[in-house]
Amino acid sequence: MIEVTNLQKRFKLYDKPSDRLKEIAFRRSYHRSFQALKDISFQVAAGETLGILGKNGAGKSTLLKILTGVLLADQGDIHIDGKITGLLELGTGFDQDLTGLQNIIGNGLLIGMTREQVAERQDAIIEFSELGDFIYEPIRTYSSGMVMRLAFSIAIHADPRCFVVDEALSVGDGHFQQKCMRRIKQFRQSGGSIIFVSHDLNAVKMLCDRALVLDQGMMVAEGSPEHAVNQYNRIMSELDDKELKMREHAQEEGFGNGSAKIIDSRIWGEDSDSEVVSAGEYTQLYFDIQASCKLDDVSIGMMIRDRFGQDIFGTNSHLLEQPLSMEAGQVCRASFRLPMDIAPGKYTVTAALHSDENHIENCYYWRDNLLRFEVAGIRGRSFSGVCRLQPDLEFSSLQDVPVNENEGDASGMILDKKASDKGVLNKKSLDKKTADKKNLESEKQRA
Repeated sequence: MIEVTNLQKRFKLYDKPSDRLKEIAFRRSYHRSFQALKDISFQVAAGETLGILGKNGAGKSTLLKILTGVLLADQGDIHIDGKITGLLELGTGFDQDLTGLQNIIGNGLLIGMTREQVAERQDAIIEFSELGDFIYEPIRTYSSGMVMRLAFSIAIHADPRCFVVDEALSVGDGHFQQKCMRRIKQFRQSGGSIIFVSHDLNAVKMLCDRALVLDQGMMVAEGSPEHAVNQYNRIMSELDDKELKMREHAQEEGFGNGSAKIIDSRIWGEDSDSEVVSAGEYTQLYFDIQASCKLDDVSIGMMIRDRFGQDIFGTNSHLLEQPLSMEAGQVCRASFRLPMDIAPGKYTVTAALHSDENHIENCYYWRDNLLRFEVAGIRGRSFSGVCRLQPDLEFSSLQDVPVNENEGDASGMILDKKASDKGVLNKKSLDKKTADKKNLESEKQRA
């Protein structure tokens, strides 16, 4: 069980490193105070999973570092039954010059295991991590995914009663992520408490019993995962003036010959009216285009990519056979409408303006990651993979199916319902009627 009461944390921010020395020497304040956490209180019962949501800078990482002992709180109480371990920032507690095997020992001792426990669980840790011979190589040669594999394997084998999972889990490949999720579910079923921090709203709904939302260091919502996700979506959709200005500045970036540019853009779900949509929900994308000179042929294209940078879907107005010509100074809006029938996750939209279908030779404007959106939840039937292709399925009989020899027949016919409704008999039925007829004739002769 985890119980947190009135937790607060402040940080001192200095404009220059020398201001720290000046503050000590002259006994004057040269810092600004930043309130990272304000009066945070919650409980996590045994066997319960609590999700924590919040945009970047909301205080999630600070809270987890305090819970795991990396940072000290300025005020408040924390009560934890049993050992707590966590998977926070990648590489925390690892010596980059030591091998993976040596880091199992060092990191295991660091999170509270004894040398005997490390020795007993070493083989299980290596096996779970699936690092193979790389376990004998220095950590500095590992990819981020390999570091995550080792860190999770050590942490989960430390027999904690409370386990903290941060966004670090997202860097692993799909196979290992699923393996980790299965192990996390087993841990919860055994009575362990879990605090799960993620921007993957679908994972929060699937794994968590309750969830809370942090915003500017304060807890602004707590309740069911669905309630917390709705509050998080509201916060993310309400951009303040500062964020809007930053967004407008970002719109001005890009490259091209400058004959035309995209001056504004937006994406939103028709039902949710936000940048968080459901799989299958019709989604609108608009791009406001401004021409700096007369253009007889303008093609606008867009590409949707997942968080790994993989192309998911792309098209342009040339391929859709909708030509566009513009006068100098003219502004027009291009709107795409499509069912966002892709797997839950985070995506970006890259947009480009060019002539014809070739964006290489005559590119007016190109902007990577112009828009960002998230697919959370699935409407209708669930599916696996990247997208839902809406297949049709039907069954039909292709051949005779052998009948059990103990029933006296070598084969039989499987007929569809229409055939049986028309009175068509299978071979087994015909043989039975013939035998019954012969038996009847024999009885008449004996009579």
